[in-house]
Amino acid sequence: MASRRAAEDLLRAGRVAVNGETAHLGQSAIPDRDVVTVDGVPVEREPFAYWVLNKRRGTVTTVHDPEGRKTVLDALPREARALRLFPVGRLDLDTEGLVLLTNDGALAHVLLHPSHENEREYRVTVRGRIGAAALRQLAEGIELEEGLTAPARTGRASYDAESDTSRFTLALIEGRKRQIRRACEALGHRVVRLVRVRMGPVRLGRLASGAARLLHTDERRALLRLRDGRG
Repeated sequence: MASRRAAEDLLRAGRVAVNGETAHLGQSAIPDRDVVTVDGVPVEREPFAYWVLNKRRGTVTTVHDPEGRKTVLDALPREARALRLFPVGRLDLDTEGLVLLTNDGALAHVLLHPSHENEREYRVTVRGRIGAAALRQLAEGIELEEGLTAPARTGRASYDAESDTSRFTLALIEGRKRQIRRACEALGHRVVRLVRVRMGPVRLGRLASGAARLLHTDERRALLRLRDGRG
């Protein structure tokens, strides 16, 4: 019902109570046991929801864009936009593919934090013929301005002479800003197309560009196993 900052304002104003007693900043409550109210009205936990979107190039991966550009939330159907969903991580403006949207903060943390080693897999198309040595460098780590990238997994590259481009897959466990583009450019290969095809156990599959869907039961179970440390 409120952002973190707005919720703190409600607490400071004395409008929040737990089990009938005025709550304060830093206090804990157990949703399944304690009754939390705002201005005397009980607050109920919103059911968790999990959606996947095939983001188009030019769509902003954020909840709101001050420049008025189309966001990933705008691409969702009406029933999903009615929920307080947020994208798990970000894809830059020119990157396409899988964006997971949820209101499950614990799951988002598990998927994004490098310590959990949940892969994000991309289909990468670069200019020129990329060789085995360059792919090996991508896998072992590339030195960027902020330091060496974490080890990754690369697939075998295929080269198209007509377009002078190479295509391969790259799976990462970290997500620095424009990491793949900068790493490939460091090796002399400009990225011409970048599509995320997997995040953890969830795959893009044949979802049409710009389309969104609820996660299937097996996908949702796999994510919840990861969130709860059973994956």
